Amino acid sequence: MATKGNTALRKGIPSTKDAFVVIVKTEWNAHIVNKLEAGAKKSLKEQAATYKVITVPGAFEIPFAIKAYQANATQKADAFIALGTVIRGDTPHFDYVCKAVTDGVVSLNMQLDVPTIFGVLTVDTEQQAMERIGGIHGHKGEEAAITALKMITLNQSFRK
Repeated sequence: MATKGNTALRKGIPSTKDAFVVIVKTEWNAHIVNKLEAGAKKSLKEQAATYKVITVPGAFEIPFAIKAYQANATQKADAFIALGTVIRGDTPHFDYVCKAVTDGVVSLNMQLDVPTIFGVLTVDTEQQAMERIGGIHGHKGEEAAITALKMITLNQSFRK
């Protein structure tokens, strides 16, 4: 069972006014993902961070978009946030997609010199997703953005 969110996460959010975050979100389950995105944007704006949003078809495509962006973009990201929602269905497709996007984000965190934050909901039901976009389990979009800001600060501290 999930906890009701990381209540300590909002403590000590660093000032990151020069931070640039790229949010990569999916088209699938847009009614949920758009709320994740809104929460992430809200938290980034509160800390004066700038951002760009890239939309991909599904969760499987998130890692490719992140890697391609960082390799080719003029303005490099200080962090990435992967946003999506994968809801269990009647076939093993759920398991394959969840594993692929999870492994992809882990791989990006090992390859890139900036963090990729996992903001992909992997849930059994739509109700569980709703509980994670402002319901009893907090707002995972907001939490992903705060985590990105904290990781940017941590990453920058290693370069000093």
